[in-house]
Amino acid sequence: MLFFLKANIRWLSGGFLLLFASAFGQTFFIALSGGEIRAAFGLTHGAFGGLYMAVTLLAALCLAWVGPVVDRRPVRHVLLFTLPLLALGALGLGLAQSLWFFLPALFLLRFAGQGMLVHIAYTALGRWFASGRGRAISISALGLNMAQAVLPLAFVALAVWSGWRDIWLLAAAVLLLVVLPLAWTLTRVERDPQHGMAAGTQPQAVRDWTRSQVLRDPIFYVLLLGMLPPAFISNTVFFHQVHLSELRGWGPEVFAAAFPVYAMVTVANLLLAGHLVDRLSARALLPFYLIPFGLGLVLLSLVDAPWSAYGFMALYGVSDGFSLALFGALWPEVYGTRHLGAIRGAIVAMMVLASALGPGLSGALIDLGLGFPWQLAGLGAYCLIITLPLLAARARLMSRLSPARPA
Repeated sequence: MLFFLKANIRWLSGGFLLLFASAFGQTFFIALSGGEIRAAFGLTHGAFGGLYMAVTLLAALCLAWVGPVVDRRPVRHVLLFTLPLLALGALGLGLAQSLWFFLPALFLLRFAGQGMLVHIAYTALGRWFASGRGRAISISALGLNMAQAVLPLAFVALAVWSGWRDIWLLAAAVLLLVVLPLAWTLTRVERDPQHGMAAGTQPQAVRDWTRSQVLRDPIFYVLLLGMLPPAFISNTVFFHQVHLSELRGWGPEVFAAAFPVYAMVTVANLLLAGHLVDRLSARALLPFYLIPFGLGLVLLSLVDAPWSAYGFMALYGVSDGFSLALFGALWPEVYGTRHLGAIRGAIVAMMVLASALGPGLSGALIDLGLGFPWQLAGLGAYCLIITLPLLAARARLMSRLSPARPA
C-alpha cells in the first residue's frame, strides 16, 4: 500500500481534493443552512423540498448532456469551468436576497458540486487505474469522508461567530483561491492506466460499451436499484435532519457530533472495500452492502433517544464506505472505460436525480401528514429487500463476464 501511495500520490491527491470540494454542493452541507434558508424566503418544508428537487432535476439533465466532455477534454480543462461555477454558486447563495437569485445559485451548487466534480473525479480515477482501481478509488474517496467529518462541525462553530451567509462567502473564496490552483496542479499530468502494474499482470478484458448500449441493457437498471439508494436516502435524511431533531427534541449538535462517528466508520470500510474490490470484484460485493444501511434506518425510525443518531450514522458508514468504492469500480468493471465519461455522465445524472427526489417527495409527505419516522422505516425495508434482485443480477454478470464466454 505504501508503494502504491508513493507511486500515485499526484492522482490520488487530485481525486481526494475534487471529492472534498464537491461537499459544497452536497445535500449534507447545504442542509446545514436549511432552517435559515426557509426562514429567509418564507418556505415550508414541502416548498423548500420541492424547489430543491426541481433545481436538482435541472442539474441532472444538464449533467447528462455535459458529462461526455470528460471523454474528449483533459481533466484539468474541465475543472477550469467547473470549479468557478461552484464558487459562483456559493457566492450567490451568500448574497441572495430573493428566490430569483437563490435558485440559480442553488442550481450551480448542485450541478457543479454533487454533479460535475463527483463525475470528473470518478471518471478520471476509473480511466487512470486498471490494476488497483479499488484501492485508488477508496483512497481518493476519503476526501468526501473528510469533508463530511470536518465541514458540519466547522459550519456549526463558524455560525456562532458569523451568519450563515458569511460562511458561504468564505466557501466561495476557498474554492477560487485554494482549490482551483491546487486541482490544476495535481491533474495537469494524465496517468497511464498500466503505470505501476506488476510484470505479467493484466486486468480482465472487458467489452467497451457505448452509452446507448448501456441504456438498453436490462441489468443496468437492476444495478441502479442497488447503487442509487445511498444518494436518495441519505439526502432525504440529511435534508430533513433539522425536522427530525425537532420531532425528537434534539439539539442541532446531535447530528453534527454524529458525523465524525460516521466518517470514521466509513473510512475503515472504504479502505476495506477497496481491498475487497481488487480481490473479489465490485459485482461480487454489490448485493450485500445495503444491509447495514437498512438496519440503521429501521433503528433511527424506532428509537427516540439521541444515541439512535449515532447508531444510524455508524451503520450508514459501513454501507457508504462500500458504496463509494463500488460506485467508482463497478461501471468500468462491467462496461469498460472507452466511453466511461458518457456512461458515468448518465449515471451521475440519475444519482443527482435520486438525491433530488428524496428530499422533495419526503417534504411533500411530511406536509401531507405522513410522519418522517414512518418514511425511514419504509426506506430501511427497501434496502433489505433489494438484496434479492441484486443477487440475481450478480449471477447474470458473472456469466456475461466469464472468460469462457466471448465479449
